[in-house]
Amino acid sequence: MAAPTSEPGSFRDNKGRIYYVDDRVFRTVTPEGIADFDAVRATGLVDELVGAGLLIGEDRVDKKLLGESAADARLVIEHPRLPYVSYPYEWSFEALKTAALAHLELHQKALRKNVTLSDATAFNVQFRGTKPIFIDSLSLRMYDEGEFWAGHRQFCEQFVNPLLLRSVLGVPHNAWYRGAMEGISAEELRNILPWRSRLSWNILTHVFLQARLQRASGSADKAAQRAETRKLAKIGFEQILHTLQGWISKLEPRKSGATVWQNYASDNSYVDEETKRKRDFVKKFIESAAPELVFDIGCNTGDYSILALESGARRAVGFDFDHGALDYAFRRARELDVDFLPLHLDAANPSPSQGWMQKERQGLMQRARGDAVLALAVVHHLAISKNIPLQEVLGWIIDIAPQGVIEFVPKQDPMVQRLLSLREDIFPGYNEESFRDAIGARARIVNTSVVSSSGRALYWYDRR
Repeated sequence: MAAPTSEPGSFRDNKGRIYYVDDRVFRTVTPEGIADFDAVRATGLVDELVGAGLLIGEDRVDKKLLGESAADARLVIEHPRLPYVSYPYEWSFEALKTAALAHLELHQKALRKNVTLSDATAFNVQFRGTKPIFIDSLSLRMYDEGEFWAGHRQFCEQFVNPLLLRSVLGVPHNAWYRGAMEGISAEELRNILPWRSRLSWNILTHVFLQARLQRASGSADKAAQRAETRKLAKIGFEQILHTLQGWISKLEPRKSGATVWQNYASDNSYVDEETKRKRDFVKKFIESAAPELVFDIGCNTGDYSILALESGARRAVGFDFDHGALDYAFRRARELDVDFLPLHLDAANPSPSQGWMQKERQGLMQRARGDAVLALAVVHHLAISKNIPLQEVLGWIIDIAPQGVIEFVPKQDPMVQRLLSLREDIFPGYNEESFRDAIGARARIVNTSVVSSSGRALYWYDRR
């Protein structure tokens, strides 16, 4: 058994820490956290939430499994390991909205058991497919009669304000959120919202009045102290959560027409027979590879992620840059009830390792380790639109998974011609021979197939 390694992002919690041993996930419970741990579980809430799929499961295990890492712990619990960890700045609008509503639902169920949450960070929510699940059971604590919602500001910064950025202004939250991991403050959002937005009681309450309170308090610490001295009847607390739930459930992205690639599945250079050849090739690959987790780079609206699931993959995580396509893909996966999570990715500028010591939040490449990868109609965008050397693009993709399918799109293809119409052709090395050689230098080419009249070709590689 390997030595325990701590989760860098769990150092802020004095009630317990997360440790990994091989593929297992453990959480210690410290003397500071044991009273609430026992009291909350005595209410039956944890069993109820786990049964409803809202909270990750837990089992008490022997402290000896963690050795000296658990020397000061009162007890140790084990959680099932999630197949993939994502962050709020990688979520689509639909995913962030879904996570917010799940957080509010869990909090309302908790209050009925006289339990509340010690914080409201979005990083405590993860996804299994499109189904959100709360992962920090130690943030559940017993409710004190009359206490104000101390997590209100954090909930607004990490859920409400990022949603409003897209809903009111049509601006996606991802880049801003990634640059400020604590979320979007009310004071910052207030400065860019139109004056007429004050006519919304919810925006007035949760943004403008929140900003005024923050400015009057002078600091986050003073705001927290102020919250501790305020009194709020439990029915009022419940009403705040209920009202937020109703409001957020109605938020939609501001209408701005179809995005660039939202309609790509029905508006591309393939004819029906060519699409069938492409799908047959991918289906054959998935049936042979039988991956637990497949990554779909450039997933668009999820056609090939869903095909992979239908062909034997257990779960799929997709990545795309187009916000309209991602919202559509998330709704589609939810309606089909498939284990597919579409996430936002600028492949030329993926999520970095950041936070304290640049370890608190892992970068994409530290997390993106799948059993198989699909990279269909994506290489030419990086090589031509972003000027990234072809060999580096292919090396990046091949590093993600030991086997996969990568598509080559030649210069004569209409989609590449569209890209080259906007710039000078300075890519003499962009050709199929270089493409084949770059893959062959890192992996074995199992099979190839030309799937379109323009010369598009699929390459099945295996580097195991």
